[in-house]
Formats: sequence, structure tokens, C-alpha cells
Amino acid sequence: MLGFISLGVGVAGIILPILPGGPFFLLASFCFAKSSKKFERWFKSTSFYKKYVEGFRQKKGMTLKEKIRINLIADAFILFSVFYINILVIKVILVLLAIYKHYYFLKKIKTINPKQKEADIIFFRK
Repeated sequence: MLGFISLGVGVAGIILPILPGGPFFLLASFCFAKSSKKFERWFKSTSFYKKYVEGFRQKKGMTLKEKIRINLIADAFILFSVFYINILVIKVILVLLAIYKHYYFLKKIKTINPKQKEADIIFFRK
């Protein structure tokens, strides 16, 4: 059930500019892989999987636009939480997580050219 909810939110993320779809497609992929081989095969055959998950899972990387979009949205939620919560320890943990998130996106996830991503998508579809 969580896989289908994540898939729905991921599709909404394609349409809505403030919601990143990629992380939800990754979660859907994980849920389907753990729950049902039938749903996993079905999800892997969709264009959503091929466009948003396959390259990431094969360590190809993300475009700069994708990285910026995901980080800005996550930072907005983290900042909202930091200002809303009155527990200092939680605020510190959230700020440290935000810093680590930026480090991870900058150093661990390769930045690829949008044309390279399109070429990979065409290659994987064949």
C-alpha cells in the first residue's frame, strides 16, 4: 500500500513544481521490491521508474536542476521545523542533518548533464 501511495505522490511531484517526485519513486521501488515481485516487475516497466529511478540506482547521478530542487524543498521543510519546534536538541539535529544532506548531494551524488540523462533514458528503453 505504501508503494502505491509513494507512487501517487511521485506522480504529483512531476506535476507540482514544489514537490520532488524522485525520492517518492525510490521509496515506491523499495516498497514494491520488498512486497511483491509482480508489482516490482510492473513498476520497473513504467516510464516513471526508467526516468527517475533507474539512473540513480545505477549510480549515474542527477542533474543539477534535480539536486537544487530537492535540496530547496527539503531545506524549506527543515527550516519550518527549526522555527516551529522549541526543543534545542532537535533544532541542532535538524541543522546537522541539513548540512549532511548538502554534503551528500554535493560530494556523493554525481552531477550529470541533462543531455547525458536523456541519452541514458533512451539507451535503457532499448
